[in-house]
Amino acid sequence: MIDKIIRICTRYMAVGVILAGIFGIFFPSVMKPLSPYIPIMLGIIMFGMGMSLTPGDFRNVFKQPKNVALGSLLQFIIMPALAAVLIQIFALPPAIAIGVVLVGCCPGGTASNVISYIAHADVALSVSMTMVNTILAPFVTPFLIWLIAGAWVDISFTAMMISIIKMVLLPLLAGVGFNYFFPRQVAKVTKVMPMLSALVIIFTVGCVVSLSGRTILDNGLIILAVVILHNLGGMVLGFFCARKFGMTKAQIRAMAIEVGMQNSGLASTLALMYFTAAGGIAGAIFSVWHNVSGSLFASWCVGRDEEEMETKTAVQIQVK
Repeated sequence: MIDKIIRICTRYMAVGVILAGIFGIFFPSVMKPLSPYIPIMLGIIMFGMGMSLTPGDFRNVFKQPKNVALGSLLQFIIMPALAAVLIQIFALPPAIAIGVVLVGCCPGGTASNVISYIAHADVALSVSMTMVNTILAPFVTPFLIWLIAGAWVDISFTAMMISIIKMVLLPLLAGVGFNYFFPRQVAKVTKVMPMLSALVIIFTVGCVVSLSGRTILDNGLIILAVVILHNLGGMVLGFFCARKFGMTKAQIRAMAIEVGMQNSGLASTLALMYFTAAGGIAGAIFSVWHNVSGSLFASWCVGRDEEEMETKTAVQIQVK
């Protein structure tokens, strides 16, 4: 029974997010009081991510040091640069633009690892990049936000860094430690973490929408266009950069997914904590869209593999 519930929650997360958004618009008084608990819930997600990591995942970083380093560079160069370009092209007001910047400057999200698995990508590389970029986030993310938006919004670099350490880094390391010392207990609860992550994202979107429903109704289509271009631009550039550096097919796929899929929950949380509720809209929409685009990309990858296998089989038959 619990396995069925987990599958439903993860498979239909996008539907849940949309319903939460609609509920947040029409019943904002229900969701607004819950918004202070978002940072705590994000910490729980990161704790769950830490529990899914093993010493082998840390060793994988040293097995592909150049690829992991390249992934970090692409993640923290391509997505912030795209954010800066898009807010200029669409002339977004500061209250909304900061949300796009936040999404671009955050590390990759845990969903990228799942999508990499489905897409027959290099899962070990994907996990290594997510892990390394998440550890770097407390220091790199506030700096990039200040670099891009410091001229037009007030940014508390130190306070933001401390918040990310508390919400992301410490829970992650605690989860790793818990998995190391209590592996049997962790094995019993890790299967529910994807469901919990999906529920937290749904919860976050509902809260963000409840705080900025009017802004979404007035600017929703423009923000959606920016989010789509941001995500697809990151995936395409990540794909071609990885190919340019001579990576394998599986590594190229992992790089494209990792660069384009962001920890949008962290972006929305930082927006609510340090800027405006409207700043969380881009992260909320990104939470839905990057799962859709990632799933479509994974389906395309699987289709390509099946076509190659069929072609290879046909050639072998002809040779015989």
